[in-house]
Amino acid sequence: MSSLNELAELREQIIRIKDDENVPIVIVGNKSDLEEDRVVSRSRAFALSQQWGNSPYYETSARRRANVNEVFVDLCRQIIRKDLLASQERSMELSMNGRNGGVGVGVGGAGGDGQGKNGRLRGHRKRGRGKGDCVIL
Repeated sequence: MSSLNELAELREQIIRIKDDENVPIVIVGNKSDLEEDRVVSRSRAFALSQQWGNSPYYETSARRRANVNEVFVDLCRQIIRKDLLASQERSMELSMNGRNGGVGVGVGGAGGDGQGKNGRLRGHRKRGRGKGDCVIL
């Protein structure tokens, strides 16, 4: 079961590097078409999935083209969901700062709401992500 031990070590490294316990993650068992060569039992993989906060677990087979796309779709959905939640939290913080006498942000002028046509505050560029949300190993 060294593959599971290695997986646990990789997860710990990712969490340490990202400084975040809730990184998007998918557990994947490959070569599901070679059942007779199985090293990790399904029950052990599901137990690990539950231990890691119900992380999705897939068994894939490139030969049969089983669950390969689903793994990437699931991971992308997790990343998008995490980005959306972070964006909503930032918006709430900006909103609360504005209501509580915080420093106003934006550019005044005719119209005076400080927002451009795309809904973003005028005078501010869309921030790039400082930390990527996906680590491919």
